[in-house]
Amino acid sequence: MEKQSQQGRIDLFYGDESGVNELAYVPYAWQFKDEKIGILATKGKQLNCFGLLSRTNQFLFKTTTKTINTDFIIDFLEQLSFSIKKITVIVLDNARIHTAHKIKERLHYWQQRGRTAARLFIFYLPPYSPHLNIIERLWKELKARWLKPQDYLSFDDLCFATHQCFNQVGSNFKINFSDYC
Repeated sequence: MEKQSQQGRIDLFYGDESGVNELAYVPYAWQFKDEKIGILATKGKQLNCFGLLSRTNQFLFKTTTKTINTDFIIDFLEQLSFSIKKITVIVLDNARIHTAHKIKERLHYWQQRGRTAARLFIFYLPPYSPHLNIIERLWKELKARWLKPQDYLSFDDLCFATHQCFNQVGSNFKINFSDYC
């Protein structure tokens, strides 16, 4: 699939969901030997996102403050299926919301919709293989580098900053993926 994508025959996207919340992402911290540090535990609002990322940094996304469920995924893919111009393959993990019966019912329609050249297919990764889903890197970059501490001052600030980052993927924010195998 990746070779066909590289040759421009198909569009290939890797999809998954993630969330950002008012509790800032802290991947590590420094402390002196006798120093005690802590991070205040708070439960705040969360912005959830379902996204699709290509190796060329094309990023399609939809956000919500509600829980992302199968219906949310179906709505997103349904809209996508009407806008694609060529065969499009979405790579997803085996999360229940991705493999639900409702999604499997829609697969036939997405695969048959439109012209022969504009169909939507889903490819499921093997279980327990997040390392094969390149969008995981985007979520990490967003939380560890792109969002700044001041973006967490309020939920509105966080939502605005997150959308700003998402809209800059492919221009100001790029992930350099290794060459195709």
